[in-house]
Amino acid sequence: MRFMIIVRANADSETGRLPEPALLDAMATYHEGLAKAGVLLDANGLQPSSKGWRVQYDAQGQRKVIDGPFADTKELIAGYTMIQVRSREEAMQWTLRFPDPFPGRPCDIEVRQVYELDDFDPGKEIDRFRQLPGNGQ
Repeated sequence: MRFMIIVRANADSETGRLPEPALLDAMATYHEGLAKAGVLLDANGLQPSSKGWRVQYDAQGQRKVIDGPFADTKELIAGYTMIQVRSREEAMQWTLRFPDPFPGRPCDIEVRQVYELDDFDPGKEIDRFRQLPGNGQ
């Protein structure tokens, strides 16, 4: 089972302010523990939304690019960690060890289970995905 641990952005992360050395140390220790346990798949912080964009689709499927920054900070992601564990409970235990990403400020960490190809009905479309490199399966 794969899970994404999502760190929600805040005003500080959206300014591009880099984490303090103490937080980087705590995050390195946490991610080393994940790696030693063999459950770490990927982890990264994200640049502020001012360096990003969104592709918006209208009802007819027409695309429009919208450049950042994006105003609603609480809906943005500052970083993520992908893990692969045996159960939801194990994912919960790892998440509870996650260092406070913004010490002294309120923040949210959201955890979402990732769909696996086996969650979908068999078909040629799913077989195509199985052939792709890096599909996580």
